[in-house]
Amino acid sequence: MTDDAIVVGAGPNGLAAAVVLARAGLKVRVLERNDTIGGGARTAELTLPGFLHDICSAVHPMGAVSGFFRRFELDRRIPMLTPDISYAHPLADGRAGIAHRSLADTVAGLGPDGRSYERLLGDLVARDDQLAQFSLSSLLQLPRHPATAALFGLAMLDQGMPWWNERWRTEEAPAMLAGVMAHAIRPMPTLAASAAGLALAVHAHARGWPLPQGGSQSIIDALAADVIAHGGEIETGVEVTSLDEVAHAKAVVFDVSARAMAAIGGDRFPSWYSRALNKFEYGNAASKVDFALSEPVPWLNVDVRRSPTVHLGGTREQVAAAERAVAHGRHAPDPFVLVVQQGVIDPTRAPEGKAALWAYTHVPRDSDIDQTEVITREIEKYAPGFRDTILASVSRTAKDLENYDPNYIGGDIATGAPSVKQLIARPIVDIDPWRTPEKGIYLGSSSTPPGPSVHGLGGAYAARSALRHEFGIRSLPHLGL
Repeated sequence: MTDDAIVVGAGPNGLAAAVVLARAGLKVRVLERNDTIGGGARTAELTLPGFLHDICSAVHPMGAVSGFFRRFELDRRIPMLTPDISYAHPLADGRAGIAHRSLADTVAGLGPDGRSYERLLGDLVARDDQLAQFSLSSLLQLPRHPATAALFGLAMLDQGMPWWNERWRTEEAPAMLAGVMAHAIRPMPTLAASAAGLALAVHAHARGWPLPQGGSQSIIDALAADVIAHGGEIETGVEVTSLDEVAHAKAVVFDVSARAMAAIGGDRFPSWYSRALNKFEYGNAASKVDFALSEPVPWLNVDVRRSPTVHLGGTREQVAAAERAVAHGRHAPDPFVLVVQQGVIDPTRAPEGKAALWAYTHVPRDSDIDQTEVITREIEKYAPGFRDTILASVSRTAKDLENYDPNYIGGDIATGAPSVKQLIARPIVDIDPWRTPEKGIYLGSSSTPPGPSVHGLGGAYAARSALRHEFGIRSLPHLGL
């Protein structure tokens, strides 16, 4: 067997690495331990026939701003559906904060807090491409647009410190921002949660929060098709446990967790690097439930019925309390819940008149407690009668998520806590953190910059480093159609 390059793991990052390497003219082989490719970006009939559920990732704001996917021209390969409402955050008595894609419409709907919301995000929305360049790269690299980085830093301080409520007069705007910050599964107010949430909020009003028609599997299928079209091969059911198994390749990119990389590298890695990999910290977890419904969710607020993404958890203070409980190793009695109702914009996800619903809540790592009733109860608060629409459901606890994908250690779907420390040292402090000390071996998973989400950049950056150091190729190959 002769390969110029091997990619271990066929998730979004692994396949992005394979695309870059194959487009550079290399002979590439992708090895995937599971019988199916895609990792967390798969779609399957989990509940009943005809109901298509995303296994983990469902909505793709980071994919919309990813430099890799934009060069790959993903939106020309598959239908990416961008809703007019990026996300909604219902509150008591039928009220809701609505994040329209239009910043002006959002500001108009926030009443007394509209101008404060615009002052916080408006300049960043206008500089969204510059913000994405800064936030979706290694933070050790000098930003190309320092003024944008400075603006973002000021917004982080405004919403990531104890004075985060000073600018707000009503409940809707701060609740909306707490909802996007909760995606980080971090306590709040903190700078790490603020950074993640503000980036998502800015993207919501710039390029929007798109969903791929037919499910996240569409993204995976497009990547795999391009690898094969450029001479690459993909093998499933092949688990790599040692560097010796891939020693014949000149370059190997691993789409695995930092912990798995340490185990695979063994004594081939210097002790300082193995220690860094093994000390890499994993965060708390998600617990997911998929529902097949007889009809769409009967939200009290009619605008919430038009939003594919819905954040539940009440006011900012209530969301923060729930995330604090999880951070202290407890199951929150009234947790934050992230809901995605893809059928709002994609009718292919369920039989006519019915709906597929995706939902997860945050739990302590390694939790094995089924969250079906907890999530059902939280949705019912804002959509009375929801329980009566349920035809079937399938639950995956935090432990189940790790069993499905060992990269999700303890159910950590971010493959490493997105703390401030680990946004800089991910997994080491280095201008090229994707390159390991062992010649030809690269780490290109979410355990490297820019971290979690479906953007392909961890793998793409690792592949670019491999091209430069192993093959002397310094120019990124053409990735588009």
